[in-house]
Amino acid sequence: MTTAAFPTGRLQLTDLMRISSVGLRTRRLRAALSALGIAIGVASIVAVLGLSASSQAGLLAQIDKLGTNMLTVTTGKDLSGNNAELPLTAPGMISRIGPVQQVQSTGAVDTKVYRSPLIPDVNTNALTVQASSLQLPQIVRTSVLKGRYLNAATANEPTAVLGYVAAQRLGMDRVWLGQRIWLGKQWFYIVGILGPATLAPEIDSSVLVGYPAAMRFLGFDGHPSTIYVRSDTDQVKNVHAVLAQTANPENPSQATVSNPSDALVVRAAAQSALNGLFLGLGAVALLVGGVGVANTMIISVLERRSEIGLRRALGATRGHIRVQFLAEAILLAGLGGAVGVAAGVLATVAYAATKHWAVVIPPEAWAGGVGAAVAIGVVAGLVPALRAARMQPTEALRTV
Repeated sequence: MTTAAFPTGRLQLTDLMRISSVGLRTRRLRAALSALGIAIGVASIVAVLGLSASSQAGLLAQIDKLGTNMLTVTTGKDLSGNNAELPLTAPGMISRIGPVQQVQSTGAVDTKVYRSPLIPDVNTNALTVQASSLQLPQIVRTSVLKGRYLNAATANEPTAVLGYVAAQRLGMDRVWLGQRIWLGKQWFYIVGILGPATLAPEIDSSVLVGYPAAMRFLGFDGHPSTIYVRSDTDQVKNVHAVLAQTANPENPSQATVSNPSDALVVRAAAQSALNGLFLGLGAVALLVGGVGVANTMIISVLERRSEIGLRRALGATRGHIRVQFLAEAILLAGLGGAVGVAAGVLATVAYAATKHWAVVIPPEAWAGGVGAAVAIGVVAGLVPALRAARMQPTEALRTV
């Protein structure tokens, strides 16, 4: 008489999920604390990648709005190291370049501005005074927040327009009749306040007056210090190559040409460098979370020796035990990863909303976060699972 061999059953997926979640359901606080490290690491990675992508989208939208076809010509240094002057004819000569669409300029005026003559001379608030041409806001793509900008009439009178930062430092947030500031030892009346000029931040901290008024009331010599140029978009490089020679034919080396939109690109590169640092911190949090999961699984194996022995005695194979505890570790890490992804997405949405950016969550952010969590679960649960599978039924039941 022979004994019939019964085939070893395989765990169904539903059964595997049920028995692998026993440890998590019965020890909820421990499971939550173990998954917390995974969640923090994944949330950091998702938030960093999401904010970086959203910031890039916002930056590209800003560049598209401001345009990349604006160039500036500023004064350089002469051979003795002193500030050079751009010729009076420089704006007109630049406007004759074929692809140039628009030319405006400002000129630095050597005077100080105060809220009133009673303020000490040293309290300048780091504000500058600039003579300005009449179409400056249009070329630098800013707007007039309050009042109006200079026109052909007010440019000849003691009137001024405040840059965005200048208005804040002078404590002026609106324009009313008779409002004035002390400029060049006399009163100038305020006619407008500008919005932020992203491509020309030097304008933000300036008080702008008309060229005729600057020469009439402030002793300005009329020489421009910065010339703003808009050209055809596909001809920016060609215009850039000839601007210095055109602005100052006698001494082209004393004219500095730049593209302000390049600063936005550099700022994006600096943000990318910081992203690497935060991703590293997120990886450290994941590593700590992985250690926590491994520790939890080792303790779980020790606490559940009786369960392991009973299941082995009832016919469970080493493979069943191994798969059970490995699946439990993966489930624990996966839950932490899912919570981390949700937290990272919420953080990205909240911050992007405050900055008025489009919310962009790259697929590699959430997919990579969950994938990293599962991989950590596999690594963290492998040793405890092997240890549980090697446990002999008699030895395990002896501890009951």
